[in-house]
Amino acid sequence: MDKPTVSVTILGQSYKINCPKGHEEDLKEAADYLNEQMNDIKASGKNAGSEKIAVLAALNITHDMLSNRKYARSNEQQLRELTSQLDAALTHETKLVNE
Repeated sequence: MDKPTVSVTILGQSYKINCPKGHEEDLKEAADYLNEQMNDIKASGKNAGSEKIAVLAALNITHDMLSNRKYARSNEQQLRELTSQLDAALTHETKLVNE
């Protein structure tokens, strides 16, 4: 399978990265997001090297992703509970109507 090469810039460094065909824009978006995160950390005034900035950005992004995953699971559980309550209420309503 032919993999296109996408050029991205992160902290002023250019990188050419292979990605699956059709995912070029996703890769560019991810690189732009990473670049923003790393630039924010760099701009915070801490005198850190690129490696430390990359690790801090990776930790921040991972934390956000895991928090969003937990939030989604919580919402999913609430939706299941509401669905169960609605099913019970509709079952009860049907019994009352049929009596």
